[in-house]
Amino acid sequence: MKKDIVPPLVEDVAVAVVKELNEKEEEQWNVYLLNLKEETIEGVLVTSTGYGELNGEHRKTSTLRHFLDTLPPKSFSKIEPIMENVFGLNNQFWVSFYLNKVMYDKKYVFLAESITEDNMITIPLIMKKGVMIR
Repeated sequence: MKKDIVPPLVEDVAVAVVKELNEKEEEQWNVYLLNLKEETIEGVLVTSTGYGELNGEHRKTSTLRHFLDTLPPKSFSKIEPIMENVFGLNNQFWVSFYLNKVMYDKKYVFLAESITEDNMITIPLIMKKGVMIR
């Protein structure tokens, strides 16, 4: 039965929203996937969507999908830019990947208004300020 299936626990994989300068020296927010493991993860699929209420109205963003063939150990990859006007929504990143031929998946949800300067830390590997969920 479905209740008897225990999915493997995702550890040492994180999603971070990082504030940085683009090529025009303008501030921009980008979403990164971090592999903090000592092993390569493979067949990585990241699905992103925003949802919630803005100005008393239910809103939902488009769903974007990104595929990474592999993500080496102790590395990161930029997934997508994110606009500040969706920070008032819950921003969900559903990450699936294979490790040693076992499939793992986890939803990382940045709650509405949680991507703020007050919640920023130095993101490991990237060494820039941002908000991270591990």
